[in-house]
Amino acid sequence: MSAQQRPQDQADGLRRLFAASRVRFIPVVSNPYVQRGEVLLEGLCAAFAELGLHTLVVDAGETSPKPAELSSVDLGNCVERLSRDVTYLAARGLPMRYINAQGSAAQFLEAVADAAPHADVILLHAPYTELARVVALRELRPVLLADIDTQSVTHAYAGMKWLAQRAGLMVYSLLMACSPQLRLSERIAQQISSCGESFLGAVLRDWACMDPRMPVSAPITAEMRHMARELLQVAPPGAALLAAKGDAAPLRPSSGPRASGAQLLSNPALL
Repeated sequence: MSAQQRPQDQADGLRRLFAASRVRFIPVVSNPYVQRGEVLLEGLCAAFAELGLHTLVVDAGETSPKPAELSSVDLGNCVERLSRDVTYLAARGLPMRYINAQGSAAQFLEAVADAAPHADVILLHAPYTELARVVALRELRPVLLADIDTQSVTHAYAGMKWLAQRAGLMVYSLLMACSPQLRLSERIAQQISSCGESFLGAVLRDWACMDPRMPVSAPITAEMRHMARELLQVAPPGAALLAAKGDAAPLRPSSGPRASGAQLLSNPALL
């Protein structure tokens, strides 16, 4: 290979991977303060399955299972099949094994894609500190997780701030574990949106709620369908898979005064 043909940096290989592959990577910011957070991941998988897509959940959250010992030599054999449409990889701490001399763990994306060639969507569920090292400066939209607990909202906003400042990711989605009929959920989403725009220049593109009390077989809401399509459209390999199935209403601007980031995160009354 000539000097002109050699990749200029590590990201060059990843750019070619994204260009040649049908897989979509979707970062999901883990949140240890969310009750029943696994239900939110299941909801995303169900929405992608409805579009005919197979999802690999790479579970590297703070309370997720540790990877199998075999993961250091054969990651593919550590992938478990949960259903026809979902496979699973226990991966707590695994992204950090791929850090290079520059502090980047971007090669983890290539390793995961190679381990699951059958996957159409890879949900990378991990702490924001690790996600920043894996997906920095990529054209990806992270999903923030939260519920109505103040600590979970604090953590979600902290994830947005970290990824915006450290990884240059400026557009987000928010998925909340609560009833869609709960008015408090809209106020939380509006405040995160306002603080993100005012203090970070970040955009909360859309949000949806999932009631963790509902059975897994419950119908997928229009908001979840909308979010799934929005996430896929960030870097779609084929527009035919994104047939419209009903849109959610766009996030409405807050009509009240904007709270500062510090006020939002320290004063539950503002939520």
